[in-house]
Parts: sequence; structure tokens; C-alpha cells
Amino acid sequence: MKLDFVHDLQAVYRKMVDSTSRPGQLSSLAREAELYVADNEAVCNPSLFIIAHTLLDQEVTFKVISAQESLITTMINELTYARPADTKDADYVFIVGDAETGSLQEAISSANPGTLSDPHQSATIIAEVDKLAINGPLTLTGPGIQTSVSVTVSTPEHWVNSRQEKNKEYPLGIDLMFIDASHQLLSLPRTTQITELG
Repeated sequence: MKLDFVHDLQAVYRKMVDSTSRPGQLSSLAREAELYVADNEAVCNPSLFIIAHTLLDQEVTFKVISAQESLITTMINELTYARPADTKDADYVFIVGDAETGSLQEAISSANPGTLSDPHQSATIIAEVDKLAINGPLTLTGPGIQTSVSVTVSTPEHWVNSRQEKNKEYPLGIDLMFIDASHQLLSLPRTTQITELG
């Protein structure tokens, strides 16, 4: 059975919307990832390719940060016709798990926060992490969260302060999505406030 690039990607898009409208909710892309791997060579987390398929087209730009940057960039370009760009200019930034430590912080600092007249033209960063889980040291509050929710984003990166600095002048800022090895998706829009215990 193969990934259906209409119905399955529509399902992925709905999961991404649900995760974004309810920060702290984990969505599973495991089924779609398994279907994708059945028909494609996996050079990195297949969920990243599925998200790229869902979000990218010839009208947008992207940046890949990875030890296999050239290969993955070529693959995404051929699959979606989106154009590669530098981090500061890219609409979407994909950070693969093999990227050097510090890449996420650097991408957050460099990414386009939009402008006051066009805040929606800011970047979205999609980063691969080791594990995501409900409950943990990060407490989330804000729109879409009834009171608060806590999560774990298992990564050696220290990204929370960089994100808070980047998003301090709302509506300017960047949106974050994380995907883990089990194909769980966590979305953190710029409106979500994060408090880090410890």
C-alpha cells in the first residue's frame, strides 16, 4: 500500500492544524510515515518529507539544515518544486536530527520573523528531536490551552530562551513544529507561552 498524495496528505494537514490550534496535543504521523517508507528511500525521518510534501509548493522557499543538506534539499526540491533559500529568507526551515548541536538555536535567531504589515510571512521551523511526550519540564499556556499543559521535548538543544527572544515583539515571530523518532508531532505557534522548570 502506498501513500495517497491527496487523501493521506489532507489527513496530515488536518493533524497539523489540530496540533497548532491545540498546543501541547501530540498528533501521530506514524501511519503516513510507514506508507511513505514503503515506497521511498528514507534518508532521514520520513515524517519530515511528509510535512514537506504537505506544506511546500513552487510558491514558497525552504532551507534544510543537516549533514546531508545537499541530498535532502535536492530531494525536497524535486518532490515539491519549492525553492531552496538561506535560513533568513526561507519560509520553512527543516532541521534534521543529524544537524550539529546549536543548529536549532541558530535557526531561530536567523529565521524571518515577518514584518508588522505582513507578520504571516514569517518562517516556520520544523525540527527533528529524540522524543516528545505529554508531561514534562515545559509548561505551555496561551490560546488553544484551557489552563496549562506540560510537555517534554527531548533534545540536547537549549532553544526555549532563543524562541522567547525571537517572539517577544508579537505579532512578529516564528512558529515551531517538532517531530520525534516515533513520528509524533508537536506544534508551538508564536502565541504559545513556555515556562521551563529548572
